Amino acid sequence: MSQGRLAELCDVSRQTINAIENDKYDPSLQLAFDLARNLGLTVEQCFIPERKD
Repeated sequence: MSQGRLAELCDVSRQTINAIENDKYDPSLQLAFDLARNLGLTVEQCFIPERKD
């Protein structure tokens, strides 16, 4: 899915999606839920990094 399409579905700008992807912006809790729902993932899958042991 493109940044533009995801932004439309979440009612934010494409620049917001880009900033989140590049760790330059932390989304609100509501936006995190919206992103996860629209991507078919859980919030944890979207935002909690995998452990590197």
